[in-house]
Amino acid sequence: MRILVTGGAGFIGSNLVNALLSAGNQVGVIDNMSTGSVANLHPAAWFRSTDITSPQFAAVLAEFAPEVVVHLAAQSSISASEADPVHDRAVNVGGTEAVARAAAAAGARRVISASSAAVYGTPVSLPLGEADRKAPDNPYGASKLEAESVLAAELRPTGVDFASMRFANVYGPRQNPYGEGGVVAIISGRIAEELPPVINGDGSQTRDFIYVGDIVSAIMLASEYPGELALPGEDGPAYNLSTGTETSITMLVQAMRGPGGYFGPVEHASAVSPGVPRSALNPGKAHEVFGFTARVGIEAGLARTVGWFKQF
Repeated sequence: MRILVTGGAGFIGSNLVNALLSAGNQVGVIDNMSTGSVANLHPAAWFRSTDITSPQFAAVLAEFAPEVVVHLAAQSSISASEADPVHDRAVNVGGTEAVARAAAAAGARRVISASSAAVYGTPVSLPLGEADRKAPDNPYGASKLEAESVLAAELRPTGVDFASMRFANVYGPRQNPYGEGGVVAIISGRIAEELPPVINGDGSQTRDFIYVGDIVSAIMLASEYPGELALPGEDGPAYNLSTGTETSITMLVQAMRGPGGYFGPVEHASAVSPGVPRSALNPGKAHEVFGFTARVGIEAGLARTVGWFKQF
């Protein structure tokens, strides 16, 4: 297939691009390189440095003429969304609208868009299903939820198939260990530098950690799925991509000691407030519809990730 990936020079995007190329697809990448890396770009991928909110975006996408568009480009920093919610919404909502319109105009048959567990906010019960309450705790979660609605509003009338994929906490090689990078990347980076890991709060908070390779597999399965992803109903266009399992931050650090060769002290910092105390997403719908099951266990995924960080 001809598959275009927005944000294809980033953490998840570049892992996806490499896998798509290895599977024999023709792959295009559009990335404004604000957080993407030139080192992540595969030489066999068609590439254009363009912003999804720019007036030129639709013409650039049409140049590649994709059959499938995987939309990963986003403003993904929670603190940045709180500091500038207008910009956050412009990128996540306006950008998704632009991608949907450009894909339809270019004749794409399917758009797969990245959403987030942040759309749920603080859960009432676990694991969260797609139809459960959505009450985002921050502008980022709110913009990703609105982006899901915009995607549906733009594409349902066109006949282009679509889906929003709600990612749990993704980790793995190529993730940025600085700033607001995922906790696995941050801890991996510190262990690689022989610095003590830092846990915010008491470490009892849980997340649903999913290895980037499983996210890649899910997107590839969804891209190839012969049926319709955009099922009718409130949760029709959305799918959780997750393991369904809670892992505490304390358990996470303990599991990373062996692979990282670190057996020193662990530091604690003040809890990030308000913060979601526990989180896990039910991946059953994705399994039922397009056959996705997370296959990389937390121990194996952490070993691969820490090993990658220790190479540098």
